[in-house]
Amino acid sequence: MTDSRPTMTSARSRMGSSRLSGVPTRLADADERAPETLALDFGARPRARHDVMPGVVLITGWLDTEQQRSLVDGFRRWSLPPAGLRHPRVPSGHLMTVQSVCLGWHWQPYAYSRTADDTDGAPVKPIPSDLVELARRAVGDTFGTEAGTRYAPDAVIANLYTDDAKLGLHQDGEEPSDAPVVTISLGDTCDFRMAGVDRRTAPFADLQLHSGDLLVFGGPSRRIYHGVPRVHPGTGPRDIGLPPGRLSITVRETGLAG
Repeated sequence: MTDSRPTMTSARSRMGSSRLSGVPTRLADADERAPETLALDFGARPRARHDVMPGVVLITGWLDTEQQRSLVDGFRRWSLPPAGLRHPRVPSGHLMTVQSVCLGWHWQPYAYSRTADDTDGAPVKPIPSDLVELARRAVGDTFGTEAGTRYAPDAVIANLYTDDAKLGLHQDGEEPSDAPVVTISLGDTCDFRMAGVDRRTAPFADLQLHSGDLLVFGGPSRRIYHGVPRVHPGTGPRDIGLPPGRLSITVRETGLAG
Protein backbone atom coordinates (compact mmCIF):
# COMPACT_ATOMS: atom_id res chain seq x y z
CA MET A 1 0.00 0.00 0.00
CA THR A 2 1.32 3.45 -0.88
CA ASP A 3 2.01 5.78 2.05
CA SER A 4 0.11 9.00 1.32
CA ARG A 5 1.11 10.90 4.45
CA PRO A 6 2.88 14.26 4.06
CA THR A 7 6.63 14.04 3.57
CA MET A 8 8.38 16.63 5.73
CA THR A 9 11.38 18.06 3.90
CA SER A 10 12.09 21.57 5.25
CA ALA A 11 12.35 23.63 8.41
CA ARG A 12 8.99 25.19 7.61
CA SER A 13 7.33 21.80 7.21
CA ARG A 14 8.53 20.80 10.68
CA MET A 15 6.46 23.67 12.10
CA GLY A 16 3.43 21.43 11.67
CA SER A 17 -0.01 22.64 10.60
CA SER A 18 -2.62 24.87 12.18
CA ARG A 19 -5.26 23.08 14.22
CA LEU A 20 -7.75 25.38 12.53
CA SER A 21 -8.97 24.44 9.07
CA GLY A 22 -8.70 26.42 5.90
CA VAL A 23 -11.80 28.25 4.74
CA PRO A 24 -13.55 26.84 1.65
CA THR A 25 -14.60 29.48 -0.85
CA ARG A 26 -16.33 29.84 -4.19
CA LEU A 27 -14.96 31.17 -7.45
CA ALA A 28 -16.91 34.24 -8.55
CA ASP A 29 -18.49 34.50 -11.96
CA ALA A 30 -16.43 36.24 -14.60
CA ASP A 31 -18.79 39.22 -14.70
CA GLU A 32 -18.76 39.82 -10.93
CA ARG A 33 -16.67 42.96 -11.27
CA ALA A 34 -17.21 46.07 -9.21
CA PRO A 35 -19.03 48.60 -11.44
CA GLU A 36 -16.55 51.37 -10.64
CA THR A 37 -13.59 49.23 -11.78
CA LEU A 38 -12.37 49.87 -15.31
CA ALA A 39 -10.53 46.97 -16.93
CA LEU A 40 -7.67 48.26 -19.04
CA ASP A 41 -6.90 45.66 -21.69
CA PHE A 42 -3.98 46.67 -23.89
CA GLY A 43 -3.98 43.47 -25.91
CA ALA A 44 -1.46 40.66 -26.11
CA ARG A 45 2.15 41.43 -25.23
CA PRO A 46 4.87 40.55 -27.73
CA ARG A 47 6.49 37.21 -27.04
CA ALA A 48 10.01 37.83 -25.77
CA ARG A 49 12.52 36.04 -23.58
CA HIS A 50 14.17 37.81 -20.64
CA ASP A 51 16.96 36.16 -18.66
CA VAL A 52 16.33 37.94 -15.38
CA MET A 53 19.14 36.34 -13.35
CA PRO A 54 20.90 32.96 -13.37
CA GLY A 55 18.19 30.31 -13.43
CA VAL A 56 15.28 32.79 -13.72
CA VAL A 57 13.66 33.20 -17.14
CA LEU A 58 10.63 35.31 -18.05
CA ILE A 59 8.84 34.86 -21.38
CA THR A 60 6.29 37.60 -21.93
CA GLY A 61 3.24 36.85 -24.06
CA TRP A 62 3.87 33.10 -23.80
CA LEU A 63 0.17 32.16 -23.99
CA ASP A 64 -2.38 33.60 -26.40
CA THR A 65 -5.93 34.49 -25.40
CA GLU A 66 -7.41 31.11 -26.30
CA GLN A 67 -4.77 29.24 -24.30
CA GLN A 68 -5.38 31.50 -21.31
CA ARG A 69 -9.13 30.95 -21.56
CA SER A 70 -8.60 27.19 -21.61
CA LEU A 71 -6.58 27.33 -18.38
CA VAL A 72 -9.24 29.48 -16.70
CA ASP A 73 -11.91 26.97 -17.75
CA GLY A 74 -9.81 24.25 -16.15
CA PHE A 75 -9.39 26.29 -12.99
CA ARG A 76 -13.14 26.62 -12.68
CA ARG A 77 -13.44 22.83 -12.68
CA TRP A 78 -10.57 22.33 -10.24
CA SER A 79 -11.99 24.89 -7.81
CA LEU A 80 -15.22 22.95 -7.27
CA PRO A 81 -15.49 20.64 -4.24
CA PRO A 82 -14.44 18.08 -3.28
CA ALA A 83 -10.90 19.25 -2.49
CA GLY A 84 -11.86 22.62 -3.93
CA LEU A 85 -10.86 26.25 -3.60
CA ARG A 86 -10.03 27.53 -0.13
CA HIS A 87 -8.11 30.12 1.87
CA PRO A 88 -5.16 28.15 3.35
CA ARG A 89 -4.11 28.75 6.95
CA VAL A 90 -0.48 28.89 8.13
CA PRO A 91 0.60 27.07 11.32
CA SER A 92 0.28 30.25 13.41
CA GLY A 93 -3.44 30.31 12.56
CA HIS A 94 -3.20 33.25 10.15
CA LEU A 95 -5.51 32.92 7.14
CA MET A 96 -3.77 33.55 3.84
CA THR A 97 -5.33 36.21 1.60
CA VAL A 98 -4.88 34.11 -1.55
CA GLN A 99 -7.43 31.44 -2.46
CA SER A 100 -5.83 28.18 -3.45
CA VAL A 101 -6.62 24.81 -5.02
CA CYS A 102 -4.15 21.98 -5.58
CA LEU A 103 -3.76 19.15 -8.07
CA GLY A 104 -1.65 16.00 -7.75
CA TRP A 105 -0.42 16.81 -4.26
CA HIS A 106 -2.29 18.97 -1.74
CA TRP A 107 -0.12 21.71 -0.28
CA GLN A 108 -1.11 22.80 3.21
CA PRO A 109 1.37 25.19 4.82
CA TYR A 110 3.95 23.73 5.02
CA ALA A 111 3.62 20.09 3.87
CA TYR A 112 2.20 17.95 1.09
CA SER A 113 -0.42 15.21 1.30
CA ARG A 114 -2.68 13.33 -1.11
CA THR A 115 -5.87 14.57 0.57
CA ALA A 116 -7.28 18.03 1.32
CA ASP A 117 -6.69 17.65 5.04
CA ASP A 118 -7.45 21.28 5.90
CA THR A 119 -10.96 21.23 4.38
CA ASP A 120 -13.03 18.19 3.44
CA GLY A 121 -10.29 15.52 3.47
CA ALA A 122 -11.13 14.45 -0.08
CA PRO A 123 -8.50 13.05 -2.46
CA VAL A 124 -6.74 15.68 -4.51
CA LYS A 125 -7.76 15.92 -8.16
CA PRO A 126 -5.19 14.60 -10.67
CA ILE A 127 -3.21 16.89 -12.94
CA PRO A 128 -4.71 16.94 -16.45
CA SER A 129 -2.38 15.54 -19.08
CA ASP A 130 -2.58 18.72 -21.16
CA LEU A 131 -1.32 20.76 -18.19
CA VAL A 132 1.57 18.33 -17.73
CA GLU A 133 2.51 18.80 -21.38
CA LEU A 134 2.19 22.58 -21.09
CA ALA A 135 4.55 22.58 -18.10
CA ARG A 136 7.06 20.43 -20.01
CA ARG A 137 6.89 22.87 -22.90
CA ALA A 138 7.49 25.72 -20.45
CA VAL A 139 10.67 24.09 -19.14
CA GLY A 140 11.73 23.23 -22.69
CA ASP A 141 11.24 26.83 -23.83
CA THR A 142 13.31 28.18 -20.92
CA PHE A 143 15.85 25.51 -19.92
CA GLY A 144 16.13 23.59 -23.19
CA THR A 145 14.46 20.66 -24.92
CA GLU A 146 16.25 17.97 -22.91
CA ALA A 147 15.22 19.56 -19.59
CA GLY A 148 11.64 19.77 -20.81
CA THR A 149 11.63 16.10 -21.78
CA ARG A 150 12.96 15.08 -18.34
CA TYR A 151 10.52 17.28 -16.44
CA ALA A 152 8.00 15.20 -14.46
CA PRO A 153 5.53 17.60 -12.81
CA ASP A 154 3.36 16.06 -10.11
CA ALA A 155 1.96 19.02 -8.17
CA VAL A 156 0.04 22.16 -9.08
CA ILE A 157 -0.84 25.05 -6.78
CA ALA A 158 -3.30 27.47 -8.37
CA ASN A 159 -3.59 30.72 -6.40
CA LEU A 160 -6.28 33.32 -6.99
CA TYR A 161 -5.41 36.85 -5.89
CA THR A 162 -8.22 39.36 -5.40
CA ASP A 163 -7.40 43.07 -5.35
CA ASP A 164 -6.03 43.10 -1.79
CA ALA A 165 -4.37 39.67 -1.75
CA LYS A 166 -0.63 39.27 -1.51
CA LEU A 167 1.94 36.59 -0.82
CA GLY A 168 4.89 37.20 1.47
CA LEU A 169 8.44 36.31 0.57
CA HIS A 170 9.00 32.57 0.88
CA GLN A 171 10.95 29.67 -0.60
CA ASP A 172 9.43 26.72 -2.40
CA GLY A 173 11.25 24.48 0.02
CA GLU A 174 9.06 21.47 0.75
CA GLU A 175 10.10 19.60 -2.39
CA PRO A 176 13.23 17.39 -2.44
CA SER A 177 13.47 17.86 -6.21
CA ASP A 178 15.66 20.60 -7.71
CA ALA A 179 13.64 20.61 -10.95
CA PRO A 180 12.49 24.06 -12.14
CA VAL A 181 9.30 25.71 -10.88
CA VAL A 182 6.87 26.85 -13.59
CA THR A 183 4.56 29.82 -12.97
CA ILE A 184 1.91 30.94 -15.46
CA SER A 185 0.25 34.30 -14.77
CA LEU A 186 -3.33 35.05 -15.85
CA GLY A 187 -5.62 38.02 -15.31
CA ASP A 188 -4.51 41.20 -13.57
CA THR A 189 -0.89 42.31 -13.62
CA CYS A 190 1.09 41.73 -10.44
CA ASP A 191 4.41 42.80 -8.95
CA PHE A 192 6.55 39.70 -8.49
CA ARG A 193 9.41 40.20 -6.02
CA MET A 194 12.59 38.16 -5.63
CA ALA A 195 15.26 38.42 -2.94
CA GLY A 196 17.99 35.77 -2.72
CA VAL A 197 18.43 32.08 -2.12
CA ASP A 198 19.86 32.69 1.35
CA ARG A 199 18.02 35.89 2.29
CA ARG A 200 14.54 37.37 2.21
CA THR A 201 15.66 40.96 2.68
CA ALA A 202 16.57 43.76 0.25
CA PRO A 203 17.90 44.32 -2.31
CA PHE A 204 14.96 43.00 -4.29
CA ALA A 205 14.44 42.34 -7.98
CA ASP A 206 10.86 43.20 -8.98
CA LEU A 207 9.11 42.08 -12.17
CA GLN A 208 5.67 42.86 -13.49
CA LEU A 209 3.88 39.71 -14.64
CA HIS A 210 1.05 40.22 -17.11
CA SER A 211 -1.64 37.86 -18.29
CA GLY A 212 -0.13 35.12 -20.43
CA ASP A 213 3.41 35.57 -19.10
CA LEU A 214 5.59 32.61 -18.11
CA LEU A 215 8.17 32.67 -15.31
CA VAL A 216 10.41 29.66 -14.67
CA PHE A 217 13.07 29.48 -11.98
CA GLY A 218 15.51 26.70 -11.34
CA GLY A 219 19.22 25.91 -11.17
CA PRO A 220 20.97 28.27 -8.72
CA SER A 221 17.70 30.15 -8.16
CA ARG A 222 15.43 27.13 -7.56
CA ARG A 223 14.94 28.06 -3.90
CA ILE A 224 15.02 31.81 -4.26
CA TYR A 225 12.84 33.82 -1.86
CA HIS A 226 9.95 35.29 -3.83
CA GLY A 227 6.51 36.75 -3.28
CA VAL A 228 3.73 38.93 -4.65
CA PRO A 229 3.43 42.25 -2.79
CA ARG A 230 0.78 43.77 -5.03
CA VAL A 231 -1.85 43.07 -7.68
CA HIS A 232 -2.92 45.92 -9.98
CA PRO A 233 -6.75 45.84 -10.20
CA GLY A 234 -8.45 46.21 -13.54
CA THR A 235 -5.36 45.52 -15.65
CA GLY A 236 -6.25 42.03 -16.91
CA PRO A 237 -8.06 40.97 -20.08
CA ARG A 238 -11.84 40.74 -19.94
CA ASP A 239 -12.24 37.85 -22.37
CA ILE A 240 -10.52 34.92 -20.65
CA GLY A 241 -13.39 34.14 -18.24
CA LEU A 242 -11.58 35.04 -15.04
CA PRO A 243 -13.28 37.14 -12.32
CA PRO A 244 -11.45 40.25 -11.07
CA GLY A 245 -7.98 39.42 -9.84
CA ARG A 246 -4.94 37.40 -10.81
CA LEU A 247 -4.59 33.64 -11.21
CA SER A 248 -1.18 32.07 -10.73
CA ILE A 249 -0.76 28.45 -11.83
CA THR A 250 2.45 27.06 -10.35
CA VAL A 251 3.63 23.62 -11.46
CA ARG A 252 6.32 21.67 -9.61
CA GLU A 253 8.15 18.39 -9.73
CA THR A 254 8.24 17.53 -6.03
CA GLY A 255 10.41 14.44 -5.90
CA LEU A 256 8.10 13.05 -3.22
CA ALA A 257 7.47 9.32 -3.09
CA GLY A 258 3.94 7.93 -3.50
